[in-house]
This record gives sequence, C-alpha cells and structure tokens, in this order.
Amino acid sequence: MPSDPPLDDEFPAILRELREVRRAGLTRLRSLRLPALEMAAAQTPDGTVESLLRLSVARLDEGTLRTAAEYVLGLAQGTKDWPGADRRRRAAELYGVSVERFRKDQELMVLGQVTEVIGRTYGPGATSWQTTATHRVLHVPMTRRTARFTVHVHPVDLLRDVDVVVSPTNTHLALPEPYKSSVSASLRRAGAVRGVNGDILEDPVHDELRAWAKENGAAGRPVPSGTVAATGSGTLAARGIRRIYHCAVAIPRPGTNDYDVLPSDVTRTAARVFEVMAEERESFGPPLRSVCFPLLGSGRGGLPYGTSVGALWAAVEAELARGADWDVHFVMRRPAAAALLATLVTGNRPVGDRSATSGSG
Repeated sequence: MPSDPPLDDEFPAILRELREVRRAGLTRLRSLRLPALEMAAAQTPDGTVESLLRLSVARLDEGTLRTAAEYVLGLAQGTKDWPGADRRRRAAELYGVSVERFRKDQELMVLGQVTEVIGRTYGPGATSWQTTATHRVLHVPMTRRTARFTVHVHPVDLLRDVDVVVSPTNTHLALPEPYKSSVSASLRRAGAVRGVNGDILEDPVHDELRAWAKENGAAGRPVPSGTVAATGSGTLAARGIRRIYHCAVAIPRPGTNDYDVLPSDVTRTAARVFEVMAEERESFGPPLRSVCFPLLGSGRGGLPYGTSVGALWAAVEAELARGADWDVHFVMRRPAAAALLATLVTGNRPVGDRSATSGSG
C-alpha cells in the first residue's frame, strides 16, 4: 500500500503526530514520540494525550464527522485496541466509500478538522477563556472560608470523578432520545450499555428514571417544577460518576415544542439538589461530596446566560456560605458562559438578563 500523501496544514506538527496516533492506536501512545500533542495535552485537566484527543473530538459537530474521528483515532467505545485497518474500514462505512477512497479523501479531512481544534484551542498563543480553558479552578471568599469551584468547558459526557451530575429535564421527566445534543440526552447516551457494534443494549438511566416516577406516583403525569429525581448513572459509574440528579425545571407549553423556565425554579431546584445529596450522602462509601451543575434552563428553556448563572449561583452561594463542604463543579459547552460565571462568582460585576444571549450552556 502506498504511503499517505503529504498534507499541508496550519499546524503541521500536530497533524503529523495525529497520523502517527491513527496508525499505532491508543494502546501504543506511550511508545510514540508526540511532542506537539504532549505540549497541547498539558493544558487539559488530565494532562494526557488521550484526554486531549477526547476533548478535541468532542468539539466537532455531532454526526458523521465526529463519529468518524472517534473510529479513526480509536476513541469510540470498544475500539481502543482495534487495528488501524479495522478502525479505518469502520469509518469508511460511515461515509459509504471504499477504504482506499476514505484514506485519500475523508480521512485527511477528518484528521485536519481535529488538528484545527487542537491547534486553535490548546496550541501556543491560545490563552483565554474564549479559546483554551477546558477547566479552571476559582477561589471565592465566603463568610467562613474560601470556597473552591471547578469550571469545565466541554461536553458533559466527558466529566470524570464527580459524584453527582445534575441533568435538567422537563416536568414530565421525559428524557430526549440518546442521539439528541442536550445535557440529559448526552448523559443518557453515555450511561447506556452498548454492544461491540455500538448498538444500545441497555438504557439504565432512562429505565431508572421511569422506575422513580412509578415509585413516586408520577407515572403518566407531570411533577412539580423543582422536583429532583435521583438515579444511578449506568456505565458512567466506571468514570467515577455515581449519581444523576434529574431536575424538573422546564415546563412544556401546551401545543408547542417550547418550554418555560422560571429563574426562581432554577434557584429552588439547585437548593433541592443539595438537600437530596445530604439525604443520600451517607448511603455511599465514600460519602457523596462532589456535584456538577450545567446552566439550568439556558438551552431549550431559553434563559439568557446571565439569568441562568445568577439563579444557579444564588443557591450555590447560600449553601456554601452556611458552611457546607460540598465540592462544586460547573460544566458548559461555551467559553462565553464560563467567562460570565467566573466574572459573577469572583464579584467583579453584577450579571443580569442583558449581560449575555441565551443558548445551550
């Protein structure tokens, strides 16, 4: 087989090393010399090349491009130890082309897209919330102590080692289909049990939420806004996520596909999260301690970032100001939302409805 043709790119060292990873696979990362990728990986929470690849691929548009990148690089579930030829063949099937055509065309495009994300997000010169930060630790003075918060800027399904992840949902506790892009859909998808071909075999997050509704007399009817339903996390448990708290904050508008979310419900729901954690805390070993919030209501609920951040922070600040020792995290997709949160919690300026536009956090 002829060697891959050369490819010019804005970040040639990163691209060259990505092609080495594609050939060797993730199981051989330690045997590869990857100085450009290792330098970029130093800016990620885990500091590893594999973490860098997962974070970067997750920033690609959902669909064929992202899925193909996952197969090409061995990031798709169950493919980490697949030979490069098998990974390339599966990616080619996504585009409906021959393996040779894929190698010469689509694979170069896929690796080029990943290269651009890595170079622009983690490469030299990328230094601000808007471009690089996948997580940042904030220290905020409270009445009795200085509280520590971790802000993650990446998809929720990349979280690791957080006891409880908060998942916004509607008052019917109806989860979206796994292929959707919302926080609740991502957690449902990430918690599912899959077969070797990627098909979902079990849907534990969905099934446990249905069971919770039945046990609590809510099957077939809406629950009050502010309800928190606690379930297991399915296969996310292997990543250190032990519980998912489904928070009913979105009230469907009859006859439409839209929802209403009240800021007061966001505050009340976040406060209820801490109450449920306190109730469950000692039932686990070690006890529950860490929790991660997305921006409740900022997606389909339509709340502006500033409103969602302010409503959420009101509950978190009140809980920690009284001396609670929870380890609090926030997760959002957009750097602008993270910057807004950081500005608010460090007390630099007030945040209101007009401080940012709405959108999925």
